[in-house]
Amino acid sequence: MGEEMSRKPYVREISKTTWFLRQPRYMRYMAREVTCIFIFAYTFLLICALGSLADGPDAFQEFLNSLRSPWGVLFNLAVLVVTAYHSLSWFVVTPQAMPIQRGEEFVPGNIIVNAHYGAWAVVSLIILIWGM
Repeated sequence: MGEEMSRKPYVREISKTTWFLRQPRYMRYMAREVTCIFIFAYTFLLICALGSLADGPDAFQEFLNSLRSPWGVLFNLAVLVVTAYHSLSWFVVTPQAMPIQRGEEFVPGNIIVNAHYGAWAVVSLIILIWGM
């Protein structure tokens, strides 16, 4: 018979911390996933607002004054930017994540994406008018 061959399979080394830096789509995916930290922080801020509201008008006014500080404004702007990125990036992948079938064919992806943009604009407009 012949020499015995090694049966050890080839295992490609992949970094556990920087694997997403290899391709731009992986970086976009990780950026979208990191946005959840900001959304969690803002949700916690809203819970704190409810707590201060329950403590009375003076406590709530103090909370609102803290939001007007430079750090409060910076935090709200950062959350706005990150949340917009999160929403926009999800709108782009919606046709792959949730394809819509009509009969035998699928609705084109650009129609799905544009419908999301339109719904976002309408809801934003309603909230803007309602807040005035």
